[in-house]
Amino acid sequence: VGLSARMRLGCTALAQVYGRTGTDVPDCEEPARLAAFFDRVQALLDEGLLLAYHDRSDGGLFACLCECAFAGRVGLALELPCAPEEALAYLFNEEPGAVLQAPAAAAGRVAGRLRDAGLVCDDLGRAVAGGDALEIRCRGETLLTRPLPELLRLWSRAGYEIARRRDHAECAAEEYAQAADWHAPPPLHAAPTFAPRAPAVVTGVLPEVAILREQGVNGQAEMAAAFARAGFACRDLHMSDLQADPGLLDSARGLAAPGGFSYGDVLGAGGGWANSILFNKDLAEIFERFFRRPDVFVLGVCNGCQMLARLRGLIPGAGRWPRFAPNRSGRFEARLSLVEIMDSPSVLLRGMAGSRLPMAVAHGEGRLLAADAAALKGRACLRYVDGDGRPAERYPANPNGSAGGLAGFASADGRFTLMMPHPERVFRTAQHSWHPPEWGEDAPWLRLFQNARDWVEETP
Repeated sequence: VGLSARMRLGCTALAQVYGRTGTDVPDCEEPARLAAFFDRVQALLDEGLLLAYHDRSDGGLFACLCECAFAGRVGLALELPCAPEEALAYLFNEEPGAVLQAPAAAAGRVAGRLRDAGLVCDDLGRAVAGGDALEIRCRGETLLTRPLPELLRLWSRAGYEIARRRDHAECAAEEYAQAADWHAPPPLHAAPTFAPRAPAVVTGVLPEVAILREQGVNGQAEMAAAFARAGFACRDLHMSDLQADPGLLDSARGLAAPGGFSYGDVLGAGGGWANSILFNKDLAEIFERFFRRPDVFVLGVCNGCQMLARLRGLIPGAGRWPRFAPNRSGRFEARLSLVEIMDSPSVLLRGMAGSRLPMAVAHGEGRLLAADAAALKGRACLRYVDGDGRPAERYPANPNGSAGGLAGFASADGRFTLMMPHPERVFRTAQHSWHPPEWGEDAPWLRLFQNARDWVEETP
């Protein structure tokens, strides 16, 4: 779908490949058509008539179609609606436009709706489920037939060459091999072992959970939103507040330490935060007293996980909880990863074991060493897995290089749950960059926070 039938090549990627720039460049002369395009696409989405969408204005139609095939792992059988001598301009112009995929039965209706809005709409061909070839024909003549796995390796090569020089060479090679494996299972899927549960309508006095933060922590609002959705009253508790009033934790039934960059992580991820407690006798006593209460739970995520792991000497049943080393990749990792919930004592993960779900990751120091992983046997509650559901050892399915893919663990009595990924960033379906279409407003990770509420109700 395009705003016009023009095919200007000035300053396109194709022109630059040939060492030219040109003067006739792609443009949007009629903004009203762009508005009409947006409105029609939104209406078609609302009616469920579109399966896929990709902008063609960066690299042109050829790059757009290849990227669609790479992402969907499908073959393409294309028939260009232009003269053979125009094929190069048709495939590589970067005029405003997009490729839309529609169900075969609705394709004619979709095209008619777009043309009625004054837009140019061409039928390009079809996707071939299970196929691995790109075929381009024009008026009965075959212009190109190439294996898509070969094109995928070419497409991924530039990024790989940059990454192996700039980042960790082995991680870059593992990511390149995974990306170029045409027949690898999709890296993300969702397989919960429990049925979703609507948030309860809660009346009366709500149990209090303290959302603890320190200088540089930035995940407190998301954490509070997740607990509030599950029926808690959330108290924003800064470390300076606790120093001023040591009794602020007395009324709390739970404590959550969210993620961020406490002290800019310059003292080690979570290290400065932990030391502000360990090296302050009064604060250490406040936290130790709170941790020993049998009627409270604690959740630590990312920076909060790192901080609480360093407080293991104050926490009953913490055993040999590890410290965290810099990611194997040598860089900050922010992505949606696939994790599996393991059998563990964690009260927050009750009834969820065996589930495989996408989860947000955002950390620079999340790697558990092999010795620490062995010591955590029976206490691990979360691990990264690959598309086949096996414990992830290779990058990027394992984003930090932790032995066994371990990503979270619990205390002996299950009241303390620590994890590197972020459940509070994916408790709503809208927070996911990918999710199954059948999910409602609440994503499966809301259950973790609902479990906390259930445990509080059960525990006097």
